[in-house]
Amino acid sequence: MIADPASGLTDLNRRHFMVTSLAAGFAVAAVTPAVAQAIRTSDEGLVAGEVKIPVADGSIPAYRAHPAAGGPFPTVLVIQEIFGVHEHIKDVCRRLAKLGYYAIAPEMYARQGDVSKLESIKDILTQVVSKVPDEQVNSDLDAAVAYAKASGKADTKRLGVTGFCWGGRAVWLYAAHNPAVKAGVSWYGLLGAPPWNPKGTSAISVGKKVKVPVLGLYASKDGFIPNADVEAMKTQIGRSKSQIVVYQDVDHGFNADYRPTYNASAAYDGWQRMQAWFKANGVG
Repeated sequence: MIADPASGLTDLNRRHFMVTSLAAGFAVAAVTPAVAQAIRTSDEGLVAGEVKIPVADGSIPAYRAHPAAGGPFPTVLVIQEIFGVHEHIKDVCRRLAKLGYYAIAPEMYARQGDVSKLESIKDILTQVVSKVPDEQVNSDLDAAVAYAKASGKADTKRLGVTGFCWGGRAVWLYAAHNPAVKAGVSWYGLLGAPPWNPKGTSAISVGKKVKVPVLGLYASKDGFIPNADVEAMKTQIGRSKSQIVVYQDVDHGFNADYRPTYNASAAYDGWQRMQAWFKANGVG
């Protein structure tokens, strides 16, 4: 039974959900001196903020943003980095809303734990991410689409999905899961076997199953994603409508303006390519 988000969670559901509201600011493990340079997009002219998405076993928090006037708007699922739905992901939603999209980013770790206070990526992987099944991720993304549609402000027939790193991998898997997606954009999404589960599904292994056009944006100096994996994915997508772009002399996380690996040129180019990709494939 789907819970009524206005009625609150039962005690049983509270035990099931370890994250019931989004963290403020940036995740502790993500904080670097570069945070001071992070882009902050205004919410002027937008409806933006936290919402609760009904799911089969309760509700999960999410951040959504869309223009204050008009609609329904083409819809973009935004899938978080390893750090959860922290300030950078919220800002991505606002940036998309400024372009005329309904953007929504559900907290994908709601049942497994709050990563915002963990101090290292290792802790995030072992304590939380390793416990998050892909089936749960796909189901919660489906619920986010249903929530957006029910709002009356989202045109989910024009559905896109984008994600970063952990979420970039999820883009490939969700594109294979949901044929209603018109287009996907994966920013440096992990391609090989996930390090938190070496026997888990790799994006490469689902490459041939992805009928949705996905644009992969990758970096030649990525310490997390070997170039060999990128080449293997190119082979898998073959003659499909999907494409991969590799930015030379750029590192992982090049769109994350709060991190030292941020590359303004690659980030700008990727953002322009994403917009063009969505529009060319029916999301816009």
